[in-house]
Amino acid sequence: MKERNEEPNSRELYALLHISPEASDEEIRRAYRQWAQVYHPDKYQASQMKEIATENFQRICEAYEILTDENKRLIYDIYGMEGLTSGLELGPRLNKVEEIKEELERLKRQRDHEKLSAHVRTSGSILANLSLPEFLDGDGIMKGMAMASEVQSQISKSNSIAIGGNLAVKGYSGGGGATAVFRHQLSPVSSVELMGSLGLQSLLGIQTSRQLSIHSTATAGVTMSLKDGSLNLSNTWTRQLSETTNGNIQLALGSESSIGVGWRKKAEKMSASGELKLGASSFGATAQYTHRFSSKSHGRVAGTVGSGALAFEIGGGRKISKFSTIRMLYSIGIQGILWKFELHRGGQKLIVPILLSDDLNLLFAAGAFVFPVSLYFTLKNFVLKPYYLRREKEKALENVEKTRSQVQEARAAAQKAQQLLQNVADRKRNKQLERDGLVVRKAFYGNRKAMFDRHKLEETEDEMASQIINVTVPLNFLVNDSGQLKLHEGVKKSGIMGFCDPCPGEPKLLYVEYTYGVSRYEVVVDDYEELLIPQERHKV
Repeated sequence: MKERNEEPNSRELYALLHISPEASDEEIRRAYRQWAQVYHPDKYQASQMKEIATENFQRICEAYEILTDENKRLIYDIYGMEGLTSGLELGPRLNKVEEIKEELERLKRQRDHEKLSAHVRTSGSILANLSLPEFLDGDGIMKGMAMASEVQSQISKSNSIAIGGNLAVKGYSGGGGATAVFRHQLSPVSSVELMGSLGLQSLLGIQTSRQLSIHSTATAGVTMSLKDGSLNLSNTWTRQLSETTNGNIQLALGSESSIGVGWRKKAEKMSASGELKLGASSFGATAQYTHRFSSKSHGRVAGTVGSGALAFEIGGGRKISKFSTIRMLYSIGIQGILWKFELHRGGQKLIVPILLSDDLNLLFAAGAFVFPVSLYFTLKNFVLKPYYLRREKEKALENVEKTRSQVQEARAAAQKAQQLLQNVADRKRNKQLERDGLVVRKAFYGNRKAMFDRHKLEETEDEMASQIINVTVPLNFLVNDSGQLKLHEGVKKSGIMGFCDPCPGEPKLLYVEYTYGVSRYEVVVDDYEELLIPQERHKV
């Protein structure tokens, strides 16, 4: 099974020897000697057992040879087995660790530069304003439309350019414009931007940003209108208030002078922001809160109040694919009652606000809110959820079929390795039983979803059951004389001797049920998470 080549950061050679990625040469040699005592072919007389031992002893020797060679270990730690087997041409002059590291970093910088040079990002939006009252009056449903597009390109490590344009139509009038921005990174803490636009707002400008401290940033800019030559100055100060919160103050001087204060908070499952802006003849305040219910769905509440606006908005969205998200919002305010539909895909957005009524009729407002909510939950529970569950299951089965022979080969190798571990594992287990020490009663490794139904899977032979492997024997073998078991953090567990990857490409868990003294314990850890037992918090 060549999974190591596919996952350069899995560090399975360390798992194979049961050592930490920070292990010293002495610890590597000691681990090698311990495994050699188990798998040396001369210890076995039966031809079948000798063949199994030879195969696994070769794996141990390969891991030992790589990890005790400074140069090979360095390449393996950075690029994995792929770096050792892909014919990396470092040249004969690179005999020192420092030279190899320098060359590897040079190659990495070269690849990064190639990616950087070819990196182009596009973004755009289409806004289609629809009006149901105007449609009922016979004036057509389209109230207005706007389009905007931008292309950004990193032309060098320090320079980037962005070119964009926009068009807007409302009723029988419209307009458009084009903008260009050139950005130069002066240093790691400062940058300057040159900008220009033609159209409804024709202007030239310059803006500079500098990080004043580890928590503070300042931005200053000046723009000149190409129509009347007027100047506008702007200043923004941003400061990080906590790990998840930052605040800012904005000051604008010119034809539309204003001052604004804002804040933003972003945590793992929520984000919130607020802004207060005061102008010479107007004021406005906005606030919004977004909560993530899961990795695929979120809800949002927002409000706006000002000299020309008063609105409340509520809604939510759902991720329908890796790059696409749909969102529906309900808004009520002095502008009327609206539905707003949004489709986000990559950097592109389609936004369709639909004005349902100009009047604030409470009965109509309640119906406009209840109807889409009821429709959403009906579609979610009876159409969308069954569809996505069926699609995920089909993808999982396709992956199982695609990797079937690979997994069968890896399972066979793991079972052979466990045969040689069995006797020593049984002796260690009996010794721990006599001491009322650590005994692994049951351990399974495999598909995250299948692991939650592991009690049923032990008695069945379906596809999900085939994505789990019993690893009770190797874990009992790894229990040390002090009655402890440790699996190191950052090391993929499928590389442990007697383990294998039963479901390539799928997230995996390790479940362990063990006893210590007269008590029973249970623990579940992620694939790369450290396991240290026994611990009182695992007690059930």
